[in-house]
Amino acid sequence: MKKRFNYIVFGMLSVGLYSCQKSFIDLTPPAQYTDAVYFKKASDFKAYTTGLYSRLEGWSFASMDNSSDLSANSNTNGYDIGYGTIATASTNWDYSGIRSCNILLTKAQEYTGSENIDQFVGEAYFFRAYQYFGLLKRFGGVPLVLTVLDVNSPELFGPRSSRYQVVSQILRDLDESINRLPIEQNIGNADKGRVSRWAAKALKAQVELYEATWEKYVGQKTDGNGTSEGAGTAGYDAASAKRYLTDAIAQCEDVMINGGYELWNKNSDSKMANASLWYLFNLEDAGSNPGGYDKSTNKEFILYNVYDYTLKQARMNITWTTGQLYPSRKFVDMAVCTDGLPPEKSPLFQGYHTANSEFQGRDRRLINYLFGSGTAPSSVTLDYGSLGFSGYANSKYAVYGYGTRRLDNTESANWSIIRLAEVYLTYAEALYELNGSITDAQLDASINKLRQRAGVANLTNTLVTANNLNMLNEIRRERAVELYREGKRFDDLKRWGVLVESLNASRLGKVVGSGSNYTTPFKDASGAATALYKPTTYIWGEEESDTPEGKLSCVVISSKQNHSLATKHYLYPIPQAQIILNKSLAQNPGY
Repeated sequence: MKKRFNYIVFGMLSVGLYSCQKSFIDLTPPAQYTDAVYFKKASDFKAYTTGLYSRLEGWSFASMDNSSDLSANSNTNGYDIGYGTIATASTNWDYSGIRSCNILLTKAQEYTGSENIDQFVGEAYFFRAYQYFGLLKRFGGVPLVLTVLDVNSPELFGPRSSRYQVVSQILRDLDESINRLPIEQNIGNADKGRVSRWAAKALKAQVELYEATWEKYVGQKTDGNGTSEGAGTAGYDAASAKRYLTDAIAQCEDVMINGGYELWNKNSDSKMANASLWYLFNLEDAGSNPGGYDKSTNKEFILYNVYDYTLKQARMNITWTTGQLYPSRKFVDMAVCTDGLPPEKSPLFQGYHTANSEFQGRDRRLINYLFGSGTAPSSVTLDYGSLGFSGYANSKYAVYGYGTRRLDNTESANWSIIRLAEVYLTYAEALYELNGSITDAQLDASINKLRQRAGVANLTNTLVTANNLNMLNEIRRERAVELYREGKRFDDLKRWGVLVESLNASRLGKVVGSGSNYTTPFKDASGAATALYKPTTYIWGEEESDTPEGKLSCVVISSKQNHSLATKHYLYPIPQAQIILNKSLAQNPGY
């Protein structure tokens, strides 16, 4: 029976580096904790839920969309999904955090004290939903465990619940958390980083958009019959998608109107040089940017993992390793020009005739994320050791003052899980998916706020119609550019039903064409060589690709010959170790 613990690991009391740590340390020594003396005071529940915060996503190169269609990298992060090399023996799942939530919820039902514990019960519901959403995105339907199990519990030997049943439970848990959690405005400075009602609403909208679009574009291709393969379709309701989209819009509106959040836009400060979207992601103390802004000025992050230079550093070579993350040709071409038009439609696009011409008159997000500056560089030195193998730099997450103010492993910016920008994007996409249209006023309340920070013209229905664009594609473009490397891309490709075609294509880098009317881009504006392009450096050579200037030759960073995505890869395989322990678990289709 001992091996059964691999399936549902028993949770232990754990504590993170949060503001309530001191009061927790002052309690009875942990060795003396028993059910008879613990969970008797509100402070016990608070201390226990503090341990749940370790379940939040944090600093990890695996969370930066490596090997997606928008990026390549020189390490193995993301290779399994990016290349279609997921092995059935390579996956596992962990229910210990869910068990911890179930323990608290059980103890809350037994609580007879007079102090209010609603907030901590709400946090337990939130984290149970958060963890099940992670399992859903990875595996589809999974076993639903909502009580504290022991080694003889029949749930250990039961089948998987369908994805539709799991989604319903996630939404029920989020409703329970929304009813109990405080609004952000009522969370004191000492407790900033704890989950607010707005964070639960933002997560609920994210879940609803994810499932509604999955059901529309992926459908039941990965469900299986629930007996010999997959988790089946129990609980499926064709009307659910419309309800989800309607509610997602309402949840976003509440956060947008009442949450008190705002985009972190310091571009009006001349010292910040229009680089707000670089400094936002390495924001620490007043020394982390030339404007002297610290974390207290950031009202954009809604759900985030808290880090601190003294108490909880990221302990990763963040700045150094970001140089190994290579933006793709596809990402660079996605960013619009300052007139709001894609480069293939805009008269402002300067082409590829010099090393830096393609960055002129472009979206600040492209410049901020690649170069950490607010304006396109006057020249680009193509040193592949610093700019990356694709010919493009990557500066997102790299710190200001690297090597002097901050060394490797000491970076301590908070990790954003959901920020206001994503709520705006969720709102716009849900509106369009529900109605097949979106008004200019709705665009102004959402996406155009992001465009204004990025220094580009508003997205309007007139702009779309006059230039033969597709509004849904433009909304998706905004999401891809704004949320670059924030751990959203693979999930987006899945729920839009375009995972296979997007990831089986080669990842390309800089244009390297030549000819009588084409100047090699590996020179500056004066024609002086800044670096030599060495074709032998690229084992996959060059590949002709559609670009805003027609078909041109680009260096190949990751060849399509290495990519073998199939429909089965929309989900990961159920861990083989769990199937051995529980014969009722059917494997996902195709594995």
